[in-house]
Amino acid sequence: MNYSQLKQEVIEYSKTIGIDKIGFTTASPFNDLRNRLIRQRELNFQSGFEEKDIEKRTNPSLLMSGAQSIISIAVAYPSKMKNRTISKEGERRGIFSRASWGLDYHIVLRRRLEKLEEFIRDKVPEVRLKSMVDTGELADRAVAERAGIGWSGKNCAIITPEFGSYVYLGEMITSLPFEPDTPLEDQCGTCNKCIEACPTGALVAGGQINAQRCISFLTQTKEAIPEEFRNKIGNRLYGCDSCQTACPVNKGKDFHLHAEVEADPDIAKPLLQPLLSLSNRQFKEKFGHVSGAWRGKNPIQRNAVIALAHFKDQTALDDLIDILKHDPRPVMRETAAWAIGKIDGKNSRAALEEALEKETDEAVIFEINKVLS
Repeated sequence: MNYSQLKQEVIEYSKTIGIDKIGFTTASPFNDLRNRLIRQRELNFQSGFEEKDIEKRTNPSLLMSGAQSIISIAVAYPSKMKNRTISKEGERRGIFSRASWGLDYHIVLRRRLEKLEEFIRDKVPEVRLKSMVDTGELADRAVAERAGIGWSGKNCAIITPEFGSYVYLGEMITSLPFEPDTPLEDQCGTCNKCIEACPTGALVAGGQINAQRCISFLTQTKEAIPEEFRNKIGNRLYGCDSCQTACPVNKGKDFHLHAEVEADPDIAKPLLQPLLSLSNRQFKEKFGHVSGAWRGKNPIQRNAVIALAHFKDQTALDDLIDILKHDPRPVMRETAAWAIGKIDGKNSRAALEEALEKETDEAVIFEINKVLS
């Protein structure tokens, strides 16, 4: 078989199914990545969401027998909303990060990878293929970097010359000996704007991130967010784009190429107070199709409380006091006590004292006492 011709056919076909960039690399182990991951683990810089087996993350042959090459794909997403909503007094809004504005990108990329698999199988029926998006074992960014999709920026994102870092990534391991593409040269140079822009100092060095300090990670946790980070979160409900918006390469990059990743403003930038009272069913009906909903409503509601404190929204005090007194979740009560203190601790003293009399959770008691003192 002429694999060079097949590769070109795959490239041409990819353009017809909504893949904006495609690259090829070998299925050889990612040895440099392996060493970096071991170091990340030693430093406790991992998020805990990633595949725990480093060998699986760095050796494609462990994931599919006969692996010879990997196809990396990128799909561009917008950096600006077409119809932006405005946050104003009494109607404060939170924000989901750009990667979560439209339909869950896992679905978006899997659909394209499935079509690509069908195309290749029609050409080579005996082929073996394994596709994955984000939740797979392989590190998407490492594959994309080696396949020439873009270079790995100091913000730990893949930066493409065409679309900046506003791209979703996915990959497919194949049993076909496709010729690998050439990786791009690092173009960050001496620029450190992303590192300087990180609100929590999570970017400890170019290309190295402490996930435990990353706002994107913190917004997805289910525990109470440490106080040192709460003021940094602002009105972010899910994710963080600070290191992307600070990147000079991303300046002016805004592509609206795929309808399914366009933002619905009322979902991407929802009103905060109505979020607080959503049931699980209501949350799933409204937000279930976006990637930012994968952890359920609890983190989003906790983040909404933090956002209301960020705005010092007096109109939210009744809702926050109700959470403090009646919400069964200690994390929500603790966060609400902190938020009340930020907004109007002095005039809410009676409500705080009343809640304290009935409170049994030590963390919540500590937070209320801190506000009262």
